[in-house]
Amino acid sequence: MSVVFRQVLFGLGVVLLQWLVFGRLKLWGAYPDIVLLFVAWIGLRFGRVGGSVAGFLTGFLMDAIYGTWGIQMLIKTVLGFVVGLFESESMEGPRLGPVQTGVGALGLALIHNGLFVVFLALVNATRAPMLITSLWLGAALYTALVATVWSLVKSG
Repeated sequence: MSVVFRQVLFGLGVVLLQWLVFGRLKLWGAYPDIVLLFVAWIGLRFGRVGGSVAGFLTGFLMDAIYGTWGIQMLIKTVLGFVVGLFESESMEGPRLGPVQTGVGALGLALIHNGLFVVFLALVNATRAPMLITSLWLGAALYTALVATVWSLVKSG
């Protein structure tokens, strides 16, 4: 099985897992975005093109599922490209510790969720405080926590 086909299947699995499991694990309205973590991992492993394509395809699926047409796709494509600028030299992908993973995921999620909140507020013409507390800050912290736990499990 080719590497690209495997990554596409893995991406579909991550989107389904986000939709069916992680999207329902809400804490005070916040939920983690494992699709963003997948796009970042692909960008770090395969570079700008891989990160952009992964961001586009997974963002398109997320937009189709949640009805946010174009928002997820745009943001994940751009962030996949930017993360891809820091492509890993090794063939297995980056070797990051739990602290590096958590801080990187927090920074990436803050940017992603901040842009998502801005676009969502513009599309829906709303200024609800829940957008800031839950969708931006809470979801970014939750995503960083999931990334850190995954890094601990994977390294242990």
